[in-house]
Amino acid sequence: MRYLHTMLRVRDLDAALDFYCNKLGLKESFRREDPNGRYTLVFLMAPGDQTVIEQSRRMGRPGPLIELTHNWDTEDYGEARHFGHLAFEVDNIYDTCERLMKAGVTINRPPRDGQMAFVRAPDRQSVELLQKGNALAPKEPWASMPNSGHW
Repeated sequence: MRYLHTMLRVRDLDAALDFYCNKLGLKESFRREDPNGRYTLVFLMAPGDQTVIEQSRRMGRPGPLIELTHNWDTEDYGEARHFGHLAFEVDNIYDTCERLMKAGVTINRPPRDGQMAFVRAPDRQSVELLQKGNALAPKEPWASMPNSGHW
């Protein structure tokens, strides 16, 4: 058994791609549109996973990926809290959170400890960011920034 992908339903594919690709930094691996089923699937990868995905594809199905599922007909997915969250390791959690905040992304749980933060995707899924290696020393404005919403 091996991990392949996590599927997230998204209401607005353009907004989701803007968040996951332009702001978070993931890359589109491939997509599939099904006019009969009235949906689009877009598979995303972390930039550092390119080699792993190529190796995985040679074994059969590619992974590890995130599958964004956009049903063309409207549907209310609610808060999406039943999903849990995605997690990504980042080189510098403070720089990443600052870049995301400047891009208009909500920081639900700031990286007060220099190790962990949660941000919110457009469809209200939580994305956990974890500092690569040891935690960074606490620093402002993060150390005293309050939580915003929930994750």
